[in-house]
Amino acid sequence: MTGLRERKRRQVHETISAEAISLFLKRGFDEVSVAEVAAAAGVSKPTLFKYFPTKEDLVLHRISDHQGEAARVVRERGTSEAPLEALRRHFLAGLERRDPVTGLNDHPEVLEYHRMVFSTPSLAARVLHYMASDEEALAAALAEITDELTARLVAGQVLAVQRVLARRNWLRLVEGETAERTHLSAVAAADHAFALLPKLG
Repeated sequence: MTGLRERKRRQVHETISAEAISLFLKRGFDEVSVAEVAAAAGVSKPTLFKYFPTKEDLVLHRISDHQGEAARVVRERGTSEAPLEALRRHFLAGLERRDPVTGLNDHPEVLEYHRMVFSTPSLAARVLHYMASDEEALAAALAEITDELTARLVAGQVLAVQRVLARRNWLRLVEGETAERTHLSAVAAADHAFALLPKLG
């Protein structure tokens, strides 16, 4: 019963989010009300807010699903793997599978999704909040390996590298490049960027 209930909950969650993002991409985030999203998803506003506490959450749960990821990569790496090498490997794997968070995904909806996030102040501000939380989590993971100041400095640099690389990839795709054609240069850029980071462990 619990499994069925959880599956039902996930289905409702995905339905609400899909309807919201579809409406936002068609008309603009600020032009669509929460009431319209609820009606399109076939739920009440109170039900919608049980799944998504704010309007921004309707969009950004796709990003928030990655929260704490860098810290997890560091903590779950093999004993012989340096933390920054693990993070580089993880980013390269994301490029290979065209993970939208790497910016290297040329599906039209993904490109428009990123455009909406970057151009909507409330969404962009929330992304910065997520990044700050990720930086704190990564710093805590790195502090298990090195001193606290070094951990914080490196965590900030790692998150900046990932942000710059993802934005750079997205801009190239918006300009007309395909993910397939961009992949090799995106890998080279990632290798270059991670090589500039200080070595730990």
